[in-house]
Amino acid sequence: MILAGGLGTRLAEETEVRPKPMVEVGNKPIIWHIMKIYAHHGITDFVVALGYKGEHIKRYFLEYTTLTKSFKIVTSSGQVQPIDGVVEDWTVELIDTGHETQTGGRVKKLASVLNNQTFMLTYGDGVGDIDISALLAFHRSHGKLATVTAVRPPSRFGGLVFKGDEEVCEFSEKPQIGEGWINGGFFVMEPQVIEYIESDDVILEKEPLENLAADGQLMAYKHDSFWQPMDTLREVQILRTMWERHEAPWKVWDE
Repeated sequence: MILAGGLGTRLAEETEVRPKPMVEVGNKPIIWHIMKIYAHHGITDFVVALGYKGEHIKRYFLEYTTLTKSFKIVTSSGQVQPIDGVVEDWTVELIDTGHETQTGGRVKKLASVLNNQTFMLTYGDGVGDIDISALLAFHRSHGKLATVTAVRPPSRFGGLVFKGDEEVCEFSEKPQIGEGWINGGFFVMEPQVIEYIESDDVILEKEPLENLAADGQLMAYKHDSFWQPMDTLREVQILRTMWERHEAPWKVWDE
């Protein structure tokens, strides 16, 4: 389940014309990168919660083969056949969940497609070299209702390590901070979590997760490696630069 309906107001330079999950890194929308991470671990059935400018995401997947591959058309039937390249073997459900619906409400509106099964959930604007298989195994091992991937937020400033009082012996442009954990998305949840969400205007990160924690039903999978959100134009550029330099840690899949 991918939450892809927010306004993306902190990235207005990009999101005035498209939803944040469609902002491109390496000529592919960030939602594609997220789905590739999951698909690398065998998770290929996706449900996308649409909202703001959701028609852009619908159009992308409707035209996915023709936009990304060379193709052949059989004019008598209208059949489109890809000629080269890999065709992703994904099933993608695109469901309108409303422009004003909050994150919790979007999850609740997708309850009918869960078939009472364990599900994974993430945001449409963050990537990492998350070991999805290990995350799922951790969730199944503890028996609680929900698991959140805990990450260390990237620093906004360059980190300095000193030798003596003034000599810099190490500089890191984007270090992880040395302490503190935050919600990095990449959840695993049981269907009973839906009972913690009362209405469309409920923010998932408020009462539902707070109450799950208070009930002893929320566990953290600690991911101490790469994770990067895409909330600002600066963060978009960080991801684009990594991709262009072939230094993208979240690219866990083969070509």
